[in-house]
Amino acid sequence: MSAAIQTRTMPSPAPAGSSWRLRWAKVWPPLLVAVVVVVGWELAVDAFHVSSYIIATPSQIAAEIVSNWQLLLMNTWVTTQEVVYGFLISIVVGVAIALAVVRFRFLDRAFYPLIVLFQVVPKVALAPIFILWFGYSMTPKLVLIVVIAFFPITLNMVLGLRRTDEDLLLLMNSVGSSKNEILGRIQVPTSLPYLFAGLRIAITLAVIGAVVAEFAGSQNGLGHQIQFASTQLDTAQMFAALIFVSVLGLVLYYLVGLVEYLFRRRFPHLALAEV
Repeated sequence: MSAAIQTRTMPSPAPAGSSWRLRWAKVWPPLLVAVVVVVGWELAVDAFHVSSYIIATPSQIAAEIVSNWQLLLMNTWVTTQEVVYGFLISIVVGVAIALAVVRFRFLDRAFYPLIVLFQVVPKVALAPIFILWFGYSMTPKLVLIVVIAFFPITLNMVLGLRRTDEDLLLLMNSVGSSKNEILGRIQVPTSLPYLFAGLRIAITLAVIGAVVAEFAGSQNGLGHQIQFASTQLDTAQMFAALIFVSVLGLVLYYLVGLVEYLFRRRFPHLALAEV
């Protein structure tokens, strides 16, 4: 008896040149837009003879960065510490609240509406209050960062915890699993994609919270440097500090994305998908 033999052809790897072309295709559009904006900015300021007190040219901002890079880096390090510490505390607070309101229904009914209502309060107005309570140390900055950043973590994780497959819940209930077992084995892994989505939002809000807190009262940090430059009408220094704030937020955002990528590689069975 003859057996049919099926040959399985493996896909040939993409040439190295094509992968570079794909990467370049993703990079050049935003790079081109950035170059056009910078060149247009420089030419427009010169053409309309706009005073440097109103808006600095990119060349003036670059000169400011070169001349004061040590001060900028020092203040960037201060703000980075505030953001990272506040963000880590926000993760603990946000995840704990999400687990509590999903696990205990009475907490959901009692506190979750108040948590949502609390987000309506202008956070800028809270900064002076926190400084009055906690002084001019790092504590009021961390508190403000947590107040701003914990909510997207809580909201996204609660959404993920509640998006569990009903068939899995019925299966776990049929074998006599407790609510804690269902939460730990089914609901928490299901919520991880939503949690990472909330973390990406929270890290950007943490940067904003740190700068706002430094506006309210601080002796160092990028927010303090921006405020000090505004009192001196040093527009170039203000824009230089703003650039460092933006770069800091961008770097931290992609670091969170890198952590998600590594987590997905380490635990592929959790199937972290884009949400």
